[in-house]
Amino acid sequence: MNRDWIATARTLSEALPYLQRYSGAVVVVKFGGNAMGDEAAMAEFARDIVLMKQVGMNPIVCHGGGPMINDLLARLGIESRFVRGKRVTTKETVEVVEMVLSGLVNKRIVQAINDAGGRAVGISGKDDDMMVCEADDPELGFVGRPVEMNIQIIRDLYTAGMIPVCAPVATGMADNETFNVNGDTAAGAIAGALRADRLLLLTDVAGVKDPSGKVVTQMHPDQVREMIADGRISGGMIPKTETALKAIEDGVRAVVILDGRVPNACLLELFTEHGAGSLIRSTDPRVRPRGLPEDAADR
Repeated sequence: MNRDWIATARTLSEALPYLQRYSGAVVVVKFGGNAMGDEAAMAEFARDIVLMKQVGMNPIVCHGGGPMINDLLARLGIESRFVRGKRVTTKETVEVVEMVLSGLVNKRIVQAINDAGGRAVGISGKDDDMMVCEADDPELGFVGRPVEMNIQIIRDLYTAGMIPVCAPVATGMADNETFNVNGDTAAGAIAGALRADRLLLLTDVAGVKDPSGKVVTQMHPDQVREMIADGRISGGMIPKTETALKAIEDGVRAVVILDGRVPNACLLELFTEHGAGSLIRSTDPRVRPRGLPEDAADR
C-alpha cells in the first residue's frame, strides 16, 4: 500500500478531535500579503477555506489588496502617499480603492473558493450598511474607522451555507461617503461584532517574536501591552496586535497572528496540537466560544 495514503489516513484520524472541537465555530480569516498575487497560493487558501466549511465551521474571509491598489494607481498616474504606514486616500484614490477591493480582488477570491467547490458570496462594508465608519485621521483623508457594525447579512450568508468574502470598503456616517478601511481593522471589527471563536490574521511574517527571534506562541492581552510598551513589539506588528486586543475586548475568544506564506497555515493552526503562529487569548472567564470546550482557546 502506498505510504502517502497511509500517512494521509493517519493525519485525518489525528485531526478528528480538532474537527469536533471547531464544529459550528465562527472563524474570521484576514487574507492578505503576497499570497494574494500568487495563483497557486490563492487556490491553496481557497481549498483550506472550503475544507473548513465542509467540516462544519463557519469561515468568513476579509481581505486586503494594497499591492493591487498600488499597481492600478501607478498605471493611472496617481501617486501613492503614506503617513505612518497608512495610505492617504483622497476623493480620487478612494474610487480606485473601491474598484480594486470590491471588484478585482474580492471577485478573484470568490471565484477561487467557488472553483474549490465552495459557495462564496462577495460583499463589502457598504452592503446592508454592514460597516459604517468615520474618518480615522484628517491627514489620511477617506480612511475609515468602524463605529457601527450591522453583521446580520454575514450571519444570514453562513447560515445558508455560503462563505462570505468581505471587502474592507465602508459607508461614512455623516454624508454616505466611501471609506477605505485597513484590512486587519475591518477583520477585527467583523470578528468582534460576531463575537467570533477565532480571528486569524494571515501575514507575511512568522508571528510575534521574542528578542532572540523565536516566535511567541501564546500570550494574553496584558503581555501584549507590555511588549508594545517596551518595544519588543514594534513596526508593522503594532497595528496587528492592537487589532487583536480590540477584537478580544469586543468578545473574540482568541486571535492568532500567523504566517500566511506557510502552506495550509489555517489548517495547521486549527487542526494540529501546536498551531502555526502567535495566539493571543482572552482571560475573561465570561468569554466563552459557542459550542467549544472551555480550554479551546489553548492549543
